[in-house]
Amino acid sequence: MTTGTGTRHTRRDELAAFLRSRRERIRPEEVGLPPGLRRRTPGLRREEVAQLAGVGVTWYTWLEQGRPINASVQVLDAIARTLRLDAAEREHLYRLADLPEIADPGGGRDALDAEVHVILRHLDPLPASVYNGRYDLLAWNTSYGALFGGLIGQPPRDRNVLWRVFTLPDCCCPFVNKDEELPQMVATLRAAFGRHVGEPAWTGFVTRLSAVSPEFARMWATHDVARPGTRMKLFKHSSVGLIRVTSTSMALPAPPETRVVVYTPMDDESRQRLEWLRAHPETARCPLHAETVPG
Repeated sequence: MTTGTGTRHTRRDELAAFLRSRRERIRPEEVGLPPGLRRRTPGLRREEVAQLAGVGVTWYTWLEQGRPINASVQVLDAIARTLRLDAAEREHLYRLADLPEIADPGGGRDALDAEVHVILRHLDPLPASVYNGRYDLLAWNTSYGALFGGLIGQPPRDRNVLWRVFTLPDCCCPFVNKDEELPQMVATLRAAFGRHVGEPAWTGFVTRLSAVSPEFARMWATHDVARPGTRMKLFKHSSVGLIRVTSTSMALPAPPETRVVVYTPMDDESRQRLEWLRAHPETARCPLHAETVPG
């Protein structure tokens, strides 16, 4: 059995168990059915789920048995509504059914709790942001926007740090220590990728970036892995020059694989330069300075 076949088989088993567990937690009276006196199992029967979702009984039975059948988005939506799945459960259902692109709308830009945005605001004047495991930028505060105006000025689907840094001309790379930073970022992506093997959203991203950046493709081929953490970063900004910061990464409980990254200036000069950028946000947003990108 190949690894890919084994992964699909495991997902089908997990899907079958998940559907059974969600079906068994719903009382018949909750969906307008009589409770009945001869129920041998808790919750709804398979045929009842199929009837309520408007799908064939045999087809739903095969799905819950983990058989290799394809499920459309419309059918999964109907099943999700019937089983009263919340957002996290619905996403889990799509992933197990090999529809990760639907589970990951907008390329992984999950909705953040309002409290996270409050935290970002209170971290000012320290630049702070939220990334997901693929380095998509999900949120940021005022100081971060002033420092990395070229990134936040992109359309939402293009606010990906790795894509920006690997597609900029060599002269415009924001890292002073590029040879250290870029491999570290790719290794962090590779570690996250291990949790998404076979998912089109992730595989497609790596394939597209490898096609436009031989440098990324070379680093990706090393299979190096790393974890996010606390690191020293040296940025060069075309308006203020060198900025030395400590980058601290802290995991969020939700959405999955998101983290807050905070940049703390390492010296007074860097602090003053960050304050100047914060006071002149139009400078960071100017096309001339759009090359500044975070890590």
